[in-house]
Order: sequence, then C-alpha cells, then structure tokens
Amino acid sequence: MSRPEGEGASRIGSGRRRLGVVVGAVVLVGAGGWFAGTQVQSPADAAASHTAPTAGPVTVAVVRQSLTASVVATGSVEFASPRPLSLAGPVGSGASSGADGSEGAEQRVTKAPVAGTKIKEGDVLMTVNGRPVFALGGSVPMYRALGPGTSGDDVTQLQKALQRLGFGPGSISGTYGQGTANAVADWYKSKGYDAQEPSPADQQQLGSLEQAVSAAQEALLTTNSAVPTTGSPSPTPQSSTDQQVHKIQVKSAQKALDLANDALSSFKATYGTKVPAGEVVFLPRLPARLDKVSVKTGDTPSGQIGTVTSSDVVVQAAVPGTDAQLLRHGMTAQLTTADGKSATGTVNVVGDGSDSSSAADSSATASSATGETDSASTSDSTAAVQVRITVPEPGPLAGETGAAVKVTIKVGASDGKVLTVPMAAIHTSSDGRARVQVARGDTVTDVHVTVGLSAAGIVEVKPDGGALKAGERVVVGE
Repeated sequence: MSRPEGEGASRIGSGRRRLGVVVGAVVLVGAGGWFAGTQVQSPADAAASHTAPTAGPVTVAVVRQSLTASVVATGSVEFASPRPLSLAGPVGSGASSGADGSEGAEQRVTKAPVAGTKIKEGDVLMTVNGRPVFALGGSVPMYRALGPGTSGDDVTQLQKALQRLGFGPGSISGTYGQGTANAVADWYKSKGYDAQEPSPADQQQLGSLEQAVSAAQEALLTTNSAVPTTGSPSPTPQSSTDQQVHKIQVKSAQKALDLANDALSSFKATYGTKVPAGEVVFLPRLPARLDKVSVKTGDTPSGQIGTVTSSDVVVQAAVPGTDAQLLRHGMTAQLTTADGKSATGTVNVVGDGSDSSSAADSSATASSATGETDSASTSDSTAAVQVRITVPEPGPLAGETGAAVKVTIKVGASDGKVLTVPMAAIHTSSDGRARVQVARGDTVTDVHVTVGLSAAGIVEVKPDGGALKAGERVVVGE
C-alpha cells in the first residue's frame, strides 16, 4: 500500500535528526572521557610529578683574558713626619723672672703659635712673657740653656744655625765663647729683641765673688806686712816660732786669694749673653708646618704646645696582612678622592715604620690564590698593616688634608691573555697539587693546574699535562 509522498519525506527527516543527536552524544562522551583521562593521575604519577629534579654541579666557563692584580684600600691624606712640639725649659732667665728681670712674673704665653703656619729657620714660633721662642734646624733637641762655657753637639748645632742665618760665631768649635755670644746678640737684635743678659741674681753673685777676691788680696797684704821682730839682733826660740806662724798665715792668705780668683774665673766663664732653654726649638727638618696648636694666649707653656709636620703630603692606609705581603717599597699607587680628584704616589713604608719593604715572592702569590699558607703567614693574615704612601706632587690633594682617598696599588699583571677561572674552582689534591674539575658531558674530569696571578676572585691557571680550553666549564659548586 503506498503512502503519500509528503508523509514519507517527513519520516525520513525525523530519523535523520535522531541519528544526529545520537552521534553528537557519542562524540561528547568520548571527548569527556579523553579530558578526564588526561587530568586523572595515579598516586605514583602524582608523587613523581612533585619530586625535585636530580641536582647537578654548578659550573662556569673558563675564560681567556688579561689579568691585573691590585691591592685596593682606603687611606687618609696627611702631612708627613708629625712630631710633638714642646719647650725644653723656661723662657728668659727663669720661671719667676720677667722679660725685664723683675721678680714674680710667671711664664705666660703672650703670643700664641698659629696652626698652619709655615716655619722657616730663625722664625719666631711664639712669645712667652714677651720673649721670643725661635725655630732652628738641628737633630739634637734643646735640653739646657746655652751660654759662655758650655760645649757639646748642641752648641755646634747652634753655631751652624747662626752661620746659616748670617751671624758668624767665628769657628764652629762646639764651645760657646765670646764670638758665639756676640752672634747671638746680633741675631736677637735683628729680630727686634734683646738677647738674654745676666740676671740680677747673676750680677749680684758676680759682685760677691769680686768682693771676695778683693778681701782675699787685702788679707794677704796685711799678713805680709806683719813681719815678726825680736828687739835684738839675734833670733830667739820665740822669734823662730813667730816666723813659722807668719809663714803659715801668709800661705793661708795666698790660698784664700787663689780660691777666690778661681771662683771668679769660673763664674765669669759662664757669665754673659745666653740662650735660655725655652727660647730655641731645634727641628730636624725645615721649613716645617705647624699642624696643631695646644696652647692659647695666657696659658702656661708646659707640656706639649703643638705638633709640627713637614710640608710633604702623604697618604696613610691600612691593608690586611695578606695584601701587605704583596706590597714592595717603590710601587706606584693611584690615589682618588670621592669627587674624582686624583694623584700618583709611591709606596714608602709597609708595616714597621722603616723604609724597607715587606715583599712577597711568587710562592706567596700562589699560596694566596690557592688558599694554602703556612702557619707563619696565616697567624697574622687578617691583622691590618699600616702603609705610608708619599705624594711628591700632590696637586689637587694638597688642600685635602684629612680627606679619605681610594688607594689602588698594582701588584702584578699577566703576560698577555691567560686562562682564568674563579677562585672557587680551585681544589687541592691530597698530594698538595692544585686542580680544577671540568664538566664534559655527563662526566667530571680532574685537571691538575699551576696557579698563577689572582685578582678580584679570579685566578690564572695553567694545565699540567691535561687539556683545558677557553669555553670549557669548571665546577664551582654542587
């Protein structure tokens, strides 16, 4: 039985729609299963996914480069040769005498020294009770008054200084005589002062000694005129005794006169123009610079009155003992201030204050690179060592006293480009030989090396027998 054509078409369309729905459902179910399958893990897989990867060695590349080793430190700009300045004794005739010889005047600074003053030979540093304190060149410190009758190296020093100033004392004999006294008087007068003449006490003592001589002379004349007589032409036992007594009296009077003359001569030998102990300061090197002042006007000039230095500029720096071992006398130092000013200096003193150098040989350089040092060198390796650097031409540093500067001292350089590795790559074998570990693929190979120059944590290496090339990677950690 045939069906109408429209009805058949409707049934076919409806069947196709049901088939599409079924197919779509199957596809969605399959996709959901795939997604779930990719997200769901077994406990073993989950544990494996959270386990850290196997650790491998930390490596860095071997580099071929030029290497320069330098010691770097911080220093301070100072003036050279500081030394304390003090007076050796009273200025003028004494602590209780004024400039005019009056009694009761204590020692007081009447014109204080001025810090920063450049001191030349013959200059007046300061005044005390109106009296001058002069600076003269000499290595023997002033320690006593110099005057007629004194002798020694300090007198020779004074005579040479007077001659340099144009006041010739005569011969440079080391003995203070009249020529030296005249030169001292002329020198003081040229500076507007009177040289120290005998004090009232000295004048009184001179008068007393002269009176003693006169009295002794009179006593001798009186004794000589008292000739004993007997009243008869022939001597008697009594007259013989009188004559003996007379001779003894004459001899005693003569001895008293001789002693009085000796005392007067000795005193006159030291009587005259003097240089009081406090009126001269001898300085080993002139011109000098008055760096610091410890007294002011009105103070008593006891103890240290200041500090003098030379006019030369130096830099004082402190470096670790291991670095100091690399420094030598005469090495060049580059000096740089915080604002970029620079100058060149020379290493002058390392450590002990002498001009000898504290040097290091190649083995010391190698040991510092490998970290292997003997007990003598390690016992004080961290202690700071003082280094003094002279600056012949300070230039911009001349006005930078007290300023901090960066000090860079080149202690060595490689011969061209060399193989280098970090210090951490150097290991020491049981036989004491240095080695590096080279990572090649999945293996690590030991290569023995000779250690050379080191700088800023980098060290020069030369392979001993084994191969080592730039670009290969060496182990520096795990």
